Amino acid sequence: MSDNVIETVDLTKVYRDFWGRARLQALDRLNLTVERGEVFGLLGPNGSGKTTTMKLLLGLIFPTRGSARVLGCPPTDVGMKRRIGFLPEESYLYRYLNAEETLDFFGRIFGMSRDERRRRTDELLDRFDLQAARKRPLREYSKGMVRRVGFAQALLNDPELLFLDEPTSGLDPIVSRGIKDLVLDLRRRGKTVFMSSHLLADVQDVCDRIAILHEGTLRRTGPVRDLLAIADTLQVTVEHLPADRQESVLEAIRQAGGQVQSVGPARDTLESLFLKTVREEKDES
Repeated sequence: MSDNVIETVDLTKVYRDFWGRARLQALDRLNLTVERGEVFGLLGPNGSGKTTTMKLLLGLIFPTRGSARVLGCPPTDVGMKRRIGFLPEESYLYRYLNAEETLDFFGRIFGMSRDERRRRTDELLDRFDLQAARKRPLREYSKGMVRRVGFAQALLNDPELLFLDEPTSGLDPIVSRGIKDLVLDLRRRGKTVFMSSHLLADVQDVCDRIAILHEGTLRRTGPVRDLLAIADTLQVTVEHLPADRQESVLEAIRQAGGQVQSVGPARDTLESLFLKTVREEKDES
């Protein structure tokens, strides 16, 4: 079995007008591989070709030139689609159904047995903290709750490969953190996640490798840690260093030939500060 779950060769998409004339080249000769068990991030500004790439891989549109394979099959292979999950940028769900009915509906589409549908529905409603609202119609849900139902739907068939299009867009930091933790858990279980996002912090937190698209062309690709590394720069974090010893440490660095660029307290991320504040408030109440 190949270690690559996604492979594209010169994948190209040109949108044409009614008369067949080239109107927009959305993707130009994309060559990409995604390995089994990794979280891969596709980045780029609006109009860079991210959504076009995802639609091509899902078989929702067809390439002008080039080819793609997903789980060893062409994207149009119906049998392959039983092995993938997809969370679109907007969760287009039936608003008059409740969470339980929604998951049961999609379970029927997958051909899951009644017992299996019930088991997976209970597991996912627990996982996304939706048990208390399982009988409420989706039209009464907040955007974050609807997003969680959409995520549960994408995981219903326990997919080998999960496509996520802007998974944390519009979500508050608590739900967003939960989604990222879930993605990391999927990786630990050997699943493969292919996600597109314009929220760079989210991608940096969870992705093993990334690709950056601009105007339909692949500009950069590689492991996140390598792409973010600054050449000839060493970062050292020190705890409990007395103030009266700091200057001697800096002088030792200078004598060793290093140039001290900046000195200051280590800083947490804003997301971490927000989550810590919320947890402290809950503990006090």
